Amino acid sequence: MLTRFQTRKARILEQLAAPDEEYQDLSPKGSVDAPIRALIGDLNVLEGLVTTSSCSGRISVFLEGRKADPTDAYPQEESKAGPGGKGGGGLWLYISHDTVATSLDGLSDLMATFGLTKGGSVNKTSKTACRYIHLKFEPMILHILTASLEDCQRVLTAALSAGFRESGAVSMTPSKSGEINPMVAVRSTGYSFDSIIGYHDDAGRNIALVDQKYLQTLMHIANERFQINAERIARFRTALLRQYQHQPFESSGSAASEWEDAEARKQRKRAEGLARQQALKNQSESNPTN
Repeated sequence: MLTRFQTRKARILEQLAAPDEEYQDLSPKGSVDAPIRALIGDLNVLEGLVTTSSCSGRISVFLEGRKADPTDAYPQEESKAGPGGKGGGGLWLYISHDTVATSLDGLSDLMATFGLTKGGSVNKTSKTACRYIHLKFEPMILHILTASLEDCQRVLTAALSAGFRESGAVSMTPSKSGEINPMVAVRSTGYSFDSIIGYHDDAGRNIALVDQKYLQTLMHIANERFQINAERIARFRTALLRQYQHQPFESSGSAASEWEDAEARKQRKRAEGLARQQALKNQSESNPTN
């Protein structure tokens, strides 16, 4: 009889195996991001793990939803944006899961790419709450369902050693059947950023609060952080496969594929030492002296 974890994993893998034109998830793009498909494939073949949601990292431009208006006589008639601007008709104006080509000589028209109109300061006489436009960089986030506390610990060790410092786990208590299936979030917010670059006016226009050169500067920073993100993903993959005594399936010869964090090495050496002690103990018990 399959465990609850095995049943759920089988269902998730069946969904992931669907053709691209049929697969659909809850992300804005609706599918698994190309930069981490290999990582998810490596992870999902491990017996005690399965991914439930993911984002490889992204640059995005987001228009906040409608905010609550204190003069509105019927505030419950339509949804309003919560903290951060989500909900209430918020819109993704632009999303990229890879670096974005830009140049400081003005050849890349980011204003047009993001649908912005040149403007100035916010119109403070507006009768509605201002809806700001954000340019964001967000690193990879990966949610992994685990079959046991041991699997959970392996994932967390790999994540923390790779630089995903804000990783953590929930659902640590047993279910009614006694099964413990922690959910691990692999993430790091230390190199994310969120910058307000414009606002939505009463005429329905997206007005820029910054100029073209400032947008290009932000994109240059975001592209640099994509490189950091890629390096951490590579380190996480290497560390996780090592936790399960697997080697990476490709040998690129790069520093990322050979890199091992000091804490990960300490954990590996400790595990190897305990295994040797147990082997010696078993050998002694099987050959007792008179």
